[in-house]
Amino acid sequence: MSTTLPTRPLDSAPARTVVAPVVPSRSRLRPLGLDEVRITGGFWGERQAVNAAHTLSHILGRLESEGWLPNFDRAAAGTLPAGRRGREFSDSEVYKYLEAAAWEIGRHDDAELDRTFRSVVDRVAAAQEADGYLNTEFGRIGQQPRWSDLEWGHELYCLGHLFQAAVARERTRPGADDGLLLIARRAADLVCEVFGPDGLPAFCGHPEIEAALAELARATGDERYAAQAALFVTRRGHETLADIEWGRRYFQDDIPVREATALSGHAVRANYLAAGAVDVAVEGGDDDLLASLRAQWTRTRGRRTYITGGQGSHHQDEAFGDDWELPSDRAYSETCAGIASVMFSWRLLLSGGQAAHADLIERTLFNVVATSPSADGRSFFYANTLHQRVPGVVPDPDETSPRASSSLRAPWFEVSCCPPNVARTLASLDAYVATADDRGIQIHQFAPAEIRATLDDGRDVSLDVATRYPSDGVVRVTVNHAADEAWTLSLRVPEWAEEATLRVWSDGAVVESAPVSAGWAAVTRAFRAGDTVELELPMAPRLVVPDPRIDAVRGCVAVERGPEVWALESVDLRHGADVGDVVLNAEVAPIEGDGRVWVSVTDRTADTGGWPYGDATAAPVGDPRRVALVPYHDWGNRGPSTMRVWMPTA
Repeated sequence: MSTTLPTRPLDSAPARTVVAPVVPSRSRLRPLGLDEVRITGGFWGERQAVNAAHTLSHILGRLESEGWLPNFDRAAAGTLPAGRRGREFSDSEVYKYLEAAAWEIGRHDDAELDRTFRSVVDRVAAAQEADGYLNTEFGRIGQQPRWSDLEWGHELYCLGHLFQAAVARERTRPGADDGLLLIARRAADLVCEVFGPDGLPAFCGHPEIEAALAELARATGDERYAAQAALFVTRRGHETLADIEWGRRYFQDDIPVREATALSGHAVRANYLAAGAVDVAVEGGDDDLLASLRAQWTRTRGRRTYITGGQGSHHQDEAFGDDWELPSDRAYSETCAGIASVMFSWRLLLSGGQAAHADLIERTLFNVVATSPSADGRSFFYANTLHQRVPGVVPDPDETSPRASSSLRAPWFEVSCCPPNVARTLASLDAYVATADDRGIQIHQFAPAEIRATLDDGRDVSLDVATRYPSDGVVRVTVNHAADEAWTLSLRVPEWAEEATLRVWSDGAVVESAPVSAGWAAVTRAFRAGDTVELELPMAPRLVVPDPRIDAVRGCVAVERGPEVWALESVDLRHGADVGDVVLNAEVAPIEGDGRVWVSVTDRTADTGGWPYGDATAAPVGDPRRVALVPYHDWGNRGPSTMRVWMPTA
């Protein structure tokens, strides 16, 4: 029994098609795709079911009603710019919908969804111009010329999402006759022509195309796309784009990527760029760039990331703050930034196998990605505050909400990047559960699942994962087929899991049992059919204190249970009370009961309306009492409320 994965260099990936969003040609770990891993239920299975049944159709309906999909019809008819609706990047939401639909079709072979997918592709295809250009905002009489506003125009950003949709389609339905891959390749060829070594020495103000081009190269074998991705990454950071009020840092154009020490600027842009840069480093064998990106991830996680995994503390520019600048009530923590963070972390995990990257993925999935959609999958948080001071307003289900208002989940936004981003993430989530190498299988995220994979040496492995995680901390992995030779099954032990235990069962008896530390719990044996590896994680709720350098929450505590952050919501207090009216008694440990986590609180001294500063803080009044917390991802589902994650102790 080992608690670490062996250190090894990047290996060449096998030639087989992997049905996954990220398939490096070289990696320490090989992702297992949708044809190898199937989530069968539980926390994530339920959310995938809602995504398939409700979210995808909701998104398509709003793309139609908002006019963003009809923009392509107008382009095909030659009537633009008259009647065009939506922001300059609205094309990208159509492409993200297509990517989400492609992954969902790959999961469940939904014939009706496939017909819808093809009909949308037909409308996109009709709008593509003869040389491959595709955008509804630029390039026609009455519109700005092509590539004339690289700071804000999002032309390359939109094409990046088109490429990712095409990759998803090619991997889930290789050789499909709908034409999406051809559309993407024609556009990518144009990008290489216009922005190649002898073309415009520029790039997009919103990174995204870098990772998309790298993945398109992997899917098609066309190295021009990977070279163009590398060129875009290399060009960045030399003050090429026009300066703006927030500085070129906003675009990540203030310092070369390999010289940066942390992610900075617009949080979504920064993470997308970092994800693409990992792809470039891996494909190009650039170990120095990869080492720099790992160091940037470490500092960003350690000093610029919220307890939820959320990133971005500035509202005005949707950006990272400086080290330790993490205010709760002004937390922006955009849903898309969380998804982009997962993309960055996953690529680093594949390249190096460090469990810490999977830890941050788990934290972000449970406390950002799962927080955004409502229970019915038809409304969303754009930003994810950690402290809601004023009860929200119930949105009109027929209205389009202003961007980023952290009030209650809204059905659609004027800038609606988050709903289809959530949809494509949930639809492809099976591909983030497990990986393989020449030694065995690694399980990174815990969900009921079926794993049917082939090791790099050709041996077939069949596993069933049973768990109620995060309701409880027991994860059982049953091996279905006997092995003639030993192989290694590794389970991630989260960083918060002190006193975790690993057991191996064979023939109904425990044959191995040992405590395991954070990192990896690895079992190497010639497994027999029916052998079970059981990881038991401690799930008691725990109080967490912030680093004292985080000024905004000094003197506060938060509550975690397993991977979930919990929050105090005003609907659980006495009638009319606000989350600012109580303090938490940190000497009393949180407890569980009736499926909730309970903490001890005491009322604050009543506000006299006088001068709020004095020699000493008045002591709380009244007797301590227990109140229930709510998982952060469930807050805001019971009507308008105030909420806070970090609770004061005085």
